[in-house]
Amino acid sequence: MTNRGLSPSLGVIFWRQTWPMAIGALALLSFQLVDSAFVARLGTAPLAAQSFTFPLSFLIIGVQVGLGIAIAAQISRALGAGETARVRRLGSLVLLAGGVCIALLVVLLWWAQEAIFIRLGADAATRVLIRDYWAPQLLAGWLGAMFYFFNSLFRAHGNTRLPGMMMALMSLVNLALDPLLIFGLGPWSGLGLPGAAWASVIAFSGGLLFLVNQLRGRDWLARHGLGEELAASARPFFGIAGPAMVSQLMPPLAAMLAIIVVAGLGESAVAAWGLASRLETLALVLVLAMTMSLPPWLGRCYGAGDWQQVRRLMRLALRVVMIWQLGLGVMLAVLAPGLAQLLTGSPDVQAELTLLIRFLPPSYTALGVCMLVISAGNALGLPLRAMLMSAVRLFVCYLPCLWLGAVWGGLAGLAVGAAIGNVLAGLLAWQLIRLVLTRRTSRSTAKSG
Repeated sequence: MTNRGLSPSLGVIFWRQTWPMAIGALALLSFQLVDSAFVARLGTAPLAAQSFTFPLSFLIIGVQVGLGIAIAAQISRALGAGETARVRRLGSLVLLAGGVCIALLVVLLWWAQEAIFIRLGADAATRVLIRDYWAPQLLAGWLGAMFYFFNSLFRAHGNTRLPGMMMALMSLVNLALDPLLIFGLGPWSGLGLPGAAWASVIAFSGGLLFLVNQLRGRDWLARHGLGEELAASARPFFGIAGPAMVSQLMPPLAAMLAIIVVAGLGESAVAAWGLASRLETLALVLVLAMTMSLPPWLGRCYGAGDWQQVRRLMRLALRVVMIWQLGLGVMLAVLAPGLAQLLTGSPDVQAELTLLIRFLPPSYTALGVCMLVISAGNALGLPLRAMLMSAVRLFVCYLPCLWLGAVWGGLAGLAVGAAIGNVLAGLLAWQLIRLVLTRRTSRSTAKSG
């Protein structure tokens, strides 16, 4: 396929589908970074305590994203095939199943918290700080998951504007509440670290109530035939959701293993790593938006058997990711000292965060390619390949390089190793998607001929 296949109209449609999610994700991830910056003002110990919870928060997000991928894939394929009645039944089933699955996970994480945080390397004083924070944070995790499931339903129906607007509005609410609940106002001293979690609880609750109200005017859900639909759709749904969830659970597992390595470098290293993790999600905001907006579109093309359009979409998406992420990564590396000073007042944490920012963001160019390929694989009926690519990225490329770097060079070696791992994963993902699209497009052309 030549570059002439990338028509201006395709780029315009792609932009219209992506920009609302990009703005919403930017707002949502910005408040998470600012949230950690506020916590950093409480001291290194509260920031380190919050950082220890990130892998488990990512675990909740991994499950919800895996289910969300299956939601979008199933509904968009049914829409592409014109099965409107089935679309409504699927919408009801996934909201119910998603809420129950995340609730069970939240209960498990609360019950096992002591054992988990001991194994992650948190000392007794840090675990005391975590305990007060963990209950409202888990509640925020469940509410955020439900908000994500409702967003997935809107995205599957082609509406990316409303979810994007709601994420932006929620971030503003959270930003307004963070300083009030963390530090207090006037004679009230605030809640400290738990205040950050309660701000998220309030913001997610408001956003979820609004989406539920918006859904009432749309004929997207069904009350009847759910049992029959569950029997018919469970196998294909979990055929997508199972590998997708495994793929999404791998990053939290890798994050747990990574923070164990980082914990051996000291409390300030853990605090810096936590801030760098928040900055990573913010730096990848466009990629994250594309992983939400692109799969429903790909799913419809897949349902219609239009592999030529799939190839054009992927070429365009990958090109945008590489150009954007490389430019942003270089800019962040140059601005690293100023960013570190803005995010934390501790000189030790500032120095270590500066080191991480200088090496990691430029490597997100390759990481973004890998994330987009994995997301596309789930939408294109290749969940097992997507799962395998996710496993290779984390456990063959990223973690071994990170660990070897930490052993040989401390935090500086860890940063270099993590960057090398990202680059290796991106190169492998690039080769995988080229091979898959070439084969599928050739078969489609041969059949149509």
